[in-house]
Amino acid sequence: MLTCSADFRGLCRASTILYLSLLLISVLATACSKRNCKVLEACASTTDCGPGLYCGNCTALGKTRPVCTRDQAIIPTSIINGLPFNKYTWLVTHNSFSIVGAPPLPGVQRVTVYNQEDTVTKQLRNGVRGLMLDMYDFENDIWLCHSFQGHCYNFTAFQPAINTLYEVEAFLRWNPTEIVTIIIEDYVHTPKGLATLFTKAGLDKYWFPVAKMPRKGEDWPTVTEMVQDNHRLLVFTSDASKEAQEGVAYQWKYMVENKPGDPGVKPGSCPKRKESKALNSKSASLFFQNYFASYPVEAEACKEHSAALGAMVGTCYKAAGVMPNFLAVNFYLRSDGGGVFDAVDRMNGATLCGCSTITACQAGAPFGCCKNVSAH
Repeated sequence: MLTCSADFRGLCRASTILYLSLLLISVLATACSKRNCKVLEACASTTDCGPGLYCGNCTALGKTRPVCTRDQAIIPTSIINGLPFNKYTWLVTHNSFSIVGAPPLPGVQRVTVYNQEDTVTKQLRNGVRGLMLDMYDFENDIWLCHSFQGHCYNFTAFQPAINTLYEVEAFLRWNPTEIVTIIIEDYVHTPKGLATLFTKAGLDKYWFPVAKMPRKGEDWPTVTEMVQDNHRLLVFTSDASKEAQEGVAYQWKYMVENKPGDPGVKPGSCPKRKESKALNSKSASLFFQNYFASYPVEAEACKEHSAALGAMVGTCYKAAGVMPNFLAVNFYLRSDGGGVFDAVDRMNGATLCGCSTITACQAGAPFGCCKNVSAH
């Protein structure tokens, strides 16, 4: 403790201030520098965090101290490229169009729950590669909306579907090596409605033809071949009749899927969806994993995307015998640090190179030959 006599009090006060200043400088020197903080390092604002991160916390887990949190995916083909499409895991957003704070359209009241918090364009830029869209006939058009017992009413309507498809077309046009998958919960009854819609949006030129889809569980073409052929948009429908009528692939002919909603997040259980073949069926080469609660709560999503997510991926992997190719979530940005992005990194790492995470993979190296990297 510093003591001061009356004669030297001013000098001692100055010395104390200098001491405290040096101590503060020392503490700051050991912390991350502004704009360069890493995942889980403390932050005061998003500007403190490095690229692909934002400053947030997960109060649902009792974590009130803000830390740098991931908001962008690593595109697995940027590290391991050229493998069949079904060897990769892709991040999917559930009800991708149901966005918190989206401006209402004139004459359309929105009274509904929400599932995401940024635009489809931002989702795609952040590494989302699959969109789950509910489509209905509505006001002589095809709309994206939530439903009540299979019907799209005015109070649940969101927007004409073509608005979102325009966003997808723009992304594919400006990102010529990327592949996007759209999964449609289909209530469109207008003849040729889907085919006309996608053509009008300019997406027909990217369409992966049904005739080239493997029907007996074989490998898909490589991502390199798909890009070279410009077959960079996969579209699946829940309506079996659309495949013959409009060339839109019937979802459960080509993929297996677990139950959505609460059954898909129950620890230790990964039941198949009613319409799907058994999860371990060898006649379908794609595995779609739903991971979201029946009622989406934004504040709880960071908790759902913590350790429980990794455990459920493991449960579904055991049930199917293969790694899921698609992981569908609500509020994909919310986590306690790494969230769904880390989960997808681990899934791709295990499948593509036998490593704990995709960042440990080395192009051209033998399977299981991994770089020494940290994984959150």
